[in-house]
Amino acid sequence: MASARVTLDRLRLDRQFMSNVAAWEALPSRPSRHAPLPPGLYAPLGAALRRRGIEQLYTHQASAVAAALRGENVAIVSGTASGKTLCYNLPVLHTLLQHPSARALYLFPTKALAQDQAAELADFIAALDSPTDDSFRTPHSALRIGLYDGDTPQAHRAAIRRDSSIVISNPDMLHAGMLPHHTRWSELFANLRWIVLDELHTYRGVFGSHVANVLRRLRRLCNFYGSDPRFICASATIANPQELAQGLIEAPVTLVTDDGSPRAEKHFILYNPPLIDPALGMRRSYTLESKEIAAQFIGDGVQTVVFGRARATVEVLLGYVRDAAARFNVEPQTVRGYRGGYLPHERREIERGLRDGSVRGVVATNALELGVDIGQLGAAVIAGYPGSIASVWQQAGRAGRRAEASAVVMVASAAPLDQYIALHPRYLFETSPEHALINPDNLAILLSHIRCAAFELPFDEHEGFGKMTDLGELWEILSEAGEVHRSGGAARWVGGSYPAESVSLRSGGSDTVIIQDVTGGKPIVIGEVEAGRAPTQAHSGAVYLHEGRQFVVQSLDWEQRIASVAAAEVDYYTQAAESVTLDVLEVTDADEHAPARRAHGTVLVTAQPSGYRKIKRYTHETLGFGEIDLPAREFQTTAYWIWIDPDTAETLMAEGILLRPNDYGPNWDRQRDAALERDGRRCRECNAAAPPPLHVHHLRPFREFGYAPGQNSNYLQANELDNLITLCPSCHRRVESAQRTRSALSGLAHALGNIAPLYLMCDPRDIATLAESRSKETGGPTITLYDQIPEGIGLSGRLYELHAELLRGAAELARGCPCADGCPACVGPVSVNGEETKALTVRLTQALTRGL
Repeated sequence: MASARVTLDRLRLDRQFMSNVAAWEALPSRPSRHAPLPPGLYAPLGAALRRRGIEQLYTHQASAVAAALRGENVAIVSGTASGKTLCYNLPVLHTLLQHPSARALYLFPTKALAQDQAAELADFIAALDSPTDDSFRTPHSALRIGLYDGDTPQAHRAAIRRDSSIVISNPDMLHAGMLPHHTRWSELFANLRWIVLDELHTYRGVFGSHVANVLRRLRRLCNFYGSDPRFICASATIANPQELAQGLIEAPVTLVTDDGSPRAEKHFILYNPPLIDPALGMRRSYTLESKEIAAQFIGDGVQTVVFGRARATVEVLLGYVRDAAARFNVEPQTVRGYRGGYLPHERREIERGLRDGSVRGVVATNALELGVDIGQLGAAVIAGYPGSIASVWQQAGRAGRRAEASAVVMVASAAPLDQYIALHPRYLFETSPEHALINPDNLAILLSHIRCAAFELPFDEHEGFGKMTDLGELWEILSEAGEVHRSGGAARWVGGSYPAESVSLRSGGSDTVIIQDVTGGKPIVIGEVEAGRAPTQAHSGAVYLHEGRQFVVQSLDWEQRIASVAAAEVDYYTQAAESVTLDVLEVTDADEHAPARRAHGTVLVTAQPSGYRKIKRYTHETLGFGEIDLPAREFQTTAYWIWIDPDTAETLMAEGILLRPNDYGPNWDRQRDAALERDGRRCRECNAAAPPPLHVHHLRPFREFGYAPGQNSNYLQANELDNLITLCPSCHRRVESAQRTRSALSGLAHALGNIAPLYLMCDPRDIATLAESRSKETGGPTITLYDQIPEGIGLSGRLYELHAELLRGAAELARGCPCADGCPACVGPVSVNGEETKALTVRLTQALTRGL
């Protein structure tokens, strides 16, 4: 395959391309640094390494192996293709070869990665069985590797349980397929010496919080069977690898970060597609730009991987890249797709093609990001920010032969995080700011796993679970539900269900709404959605997408948790609105020493779905409105709120940067109530009813003409009732745009919500924001960011700690965006917040960040 140098040289001379380059970083080559094999390593392992051409280890490999041989838990952080596999294979084999009864458990987040590592481990064991002399003849072939996942045939499972020295699986299978049936796995649990957690950085948020509880259950069973395994973890670069590892295994961890692997020169280009509407901040499609760039590399003979963010994006990009590559006389079938959903033999075929060069290009989801052996390619094109900086570097690591220059081009989409990084490339090239957070003691998650653990083994009444030493209240809850019986100083499972099968490791609770297709008359289950998201995603009238097909929700039976959908071909999508109120229950910490004051604590969220809009695809015009008739949902969670100290707020109001809340004159309350009563307390536009109790956030009267609150000449007079109209959150924005509502507070809230995931490695939907011109808690202008997961998983707590950095980031986002008056990538679109919002938000952030 050709070097990327030719393509890079041509791109550098292309003025049109270079005009859209936000950053071009030449990462210099780096020589390898070596260390001898740790003393005491089982001698045949050294001989096997030499037969594979490895005379010494890289420095990080030697440090990790030495720490593991000392009996320590280890976490290794190093780059892609840096040889992390040896960091755990060597100490594991060292133990197993000398103690034939010992066992090891490897956990990988994906099936493809597990299968790839099983093949690598088998090759290494084969090298042990082919010595050049007879000095180390031992029964290495007795080491059996068992791959145990959902694809494992039933006929093979008993032999894997009985004979495998190393069992390779994933957290989901451990949770639902192994721990509940531990008596069948007694040989493994009684002799378990090592547990390997690869791709540690993926165990974050809700998933990581569940996995931490699965590991609690695993260690509890190991203790029952008499074993005390050690952990070896491997991670991509994040801000807190040691904290994450120790949070997952609840034990001290030795951190190894001295990456000694070599690296050839790599060019990293951050490309921002050209603006097509500077005023609105609209840019050319990032998928179209990505396919053009990828086609150039492929046409020059450079083996290239293109990463897309979602399955649908990958399939679209695959067609684009094939068509573009054909212009360079490249056979389209040499460009392949790779994602979850492909059959195992298809994935293996593509992987072989990448290694032997017969596949010239591949368009993939992050399924190829994680450790699968595809060799070292010449170029990687990343179509859109993949959600975390760790993922960016994992994907970038797929390009880079050790002796040749390689290229990485990340093409920014119009999404807020993409644009923020395009404006601030230092977040890519400096120390990762991302914190991978978990909260294993989230009550909903914890209770689910205590149920599972009680099913697996009875609890002594004085036994704890994780950090919780007294489970008395939880036993009372489970006893009242008829799931646990307490007698003789023990709590025993007596429930009729199998608890693990109802607990998904990727949701915050076990309550889900089933989606059933009723198009053909007979209901067919096609999916599910978390109950907390169902009111806005699966309400009656919602457009539901499944594998690219469109369905319209016919009905949502909230009591039975069933949404019935029918196939449809419509040219719109739906967007639901919720009215949210917050009540602070407890303040954990606060700081009132700056213009932007801050606090962190527990809140009660009341979310009332109010209505939805039908939005035309492509043009995004509103086609109509609908009502959502569902009860409000309440949940406790953690929150971080910022409010403006009274003196600063008064100054900002005097300068016109902030509005005086509800300053419509002395008779406003009477006029508001009269307008609401006149309209039957329903929205004039979409007829949505106000849920009791009525809040200003639910139904709001607005002046149709001359909207200028705070100016005496526009105070509402007694005869002005006809100029008021009543609108709900699902449609009031149409009027607000005509009224030129100046909302610096909402602009700042939008910016803060957009950049928060950059620091948290979370899905943007995991954090919600609420802007209040007058908060019940603080009495002044307040912005609250809260965890969307009931009980919280620590996201808002970390934002509280990053308060100053977060505010500065929001200021930079608003100030640096090239749009004229605001856009979705910075402070929100002009149509929502008004034409002056961007300028006012910049002035607000300047006032709040002064002195930080």
